Amino acid sequence: MENTITAPAANHLRTIDSLPGPRPWPLAGNLPQVRPLRVHRDVEAWSKRYGPMFRIKFGRTPILVLAGHDLVNAVLRDRPDGFRRPSITTQVSDEIGGRPGVFMAEGAAWRDQRRMVMAALAPHAVKAYFPSLVSVGLRLQRRWRQAAGDGTVIDLAEDLKRFSVDVIAGLAFGTEVNTIDGGEDVIQRHMDVILPEIARRSIALFPYWRYVKLARDRHLDQCVTALSKAVDDLIATARACIAAEPARRQHPVNLLEAMICAADEGGSGVDDIAVAGNVTTMLLAGEDTTSNTLAWMLYLLQRNPATLQKAREEVMRVAPDAAAFSVEQMDALDYLDACAQEAMRLKPVAPFIPLEALRDSVVGDVRVPAGSLVWCVMRNDSVSESHVAQAGLFDPDRWLKRGEDAMDKHVSMPFGAGVRTCPGRYLALLEIKLASAMLLSSFDIESIDTADGEEPEELMGFTMSPVGLRMRVRNRAE
Repeated sequence: MENTITAPAANHLRTIDSLPGPRPWPLAGNLPQVRPLRVHRDVEAWSKRYGPMFRIKFGRTPILVLAGHDLVNAVLRDRPDGFRRPSITTQVSDEIGGRPGVFMAEGAAWRDQRRMVMAALAPHAVKAYFPSLVSVGLRLQRRWRQAAGDGTVIDLAEDLKRFSVDVIAGLAFGTEVNTIDGGEDVIQRHMDVILPEIARRSIALFPYWRYVKLARDRHLDQCVTALSKAVDDLIATARACIAAEPARRQHPVNLLEAMICAADEGGSGVDDIAVAGNVTTMLLAGEDTTSNTLAWMLYLLQRNPATLQKAREEVMRVAPDAAAFSVEQMDALDYLDACAQEAMRLKPVAPFIPLEALRDSVVGDVRVPAGSLVWCVMRNDSVSESHVAQAGLFDPDRWLKRGEDAMDKHVSMPFGAGVRTCPGRYLALLEIKLASAMLLSSFDIESIDTADGEEPEELMGFTMSPVGLRMRVRNRAE
């Protein structure tokens, strides 16, 4: 049965092939016209030229590009029944030995895993872990106090990645990784290889690795094997702790134990393979997305001194002492939350979402056959003057306005939309507010910039990261 997502503008329906779009090359399609590490910018540029609906080709595969936020919202809300993540991405992950978590799972498997992950990431569960989150924030504070005293430059993205890795390792596994003070997270090191390779292979013109393996492919295989063993060891350790202390089944002390207990319930539909898949999913959600959003937000704050001062004033009024941070204080940082929302509008770490139609559908006035690929541009209307007043400005106040002056918040969807909205949203925003509140209450920012003083480039790996951001800080007077 055909599914109509949005009512056609006319009785006549168009086909994907009939839409305008950049002229494809023979056999290769539009792939030679995009830069793999800047593919989001290339497709966004086409959106401005061809409008909210157009077509591109990757190889011989036609792709429907949706750039209008209403169209994107409708398609995202039609998951998981009408659309899924592209099967090619799942295929690439499966063939390297990846284990599907809630990010990759579909259908009934997704529903079973979603219940498990949502229970583990519920606000009350995250709040129980908050004291440990504060301790990680204080660890980062000590590192930056040392840098301030020494007058050294801080690699902002790298330090924020350490912060988010340490947070998620404690929440997910109850382990003290402490990468902030120089410790190494072996699992994360392997993830840093695996995830970009999955993204690269998903849009490759030819799957050469199925016939010949280059050095990077052999290295990938080694990382997958090592990651699988590390995750299996974590699960075995957690199961041993639960067996030794049965009371943990009612009161698990970390996310991994909560997932294991949920998996062991009758009729859960979840096994240890799914638990392992969600361990790696948590690491993905706990590193790149949060740390990159934080880096973009701090950069934008530094470029807007009045906004930075307003954020600092709120922090000093609500949560002036990092050592005494509470969940209630973090929840009360409304302006800082708006700063995060505004940063995600301008610099979404997931600037596009690729999907695959599970059934014949109609999007707008375009017929979308089952199996068709759809590319959702997440940053088009959100930075368009026709939808957001003074769209190019970093203005957190727009998120706090109510009534007739309120912005249509649906133009920005950094956590997705519909039932597949990111389950880690609360944790991510809590981390962002805690780290930025610690910075603003403890330090004066001298600079956040690149080596050449230019705007940082947007590098598209598995998420969109800023390239080369450095920070200098001074300790604030007590």
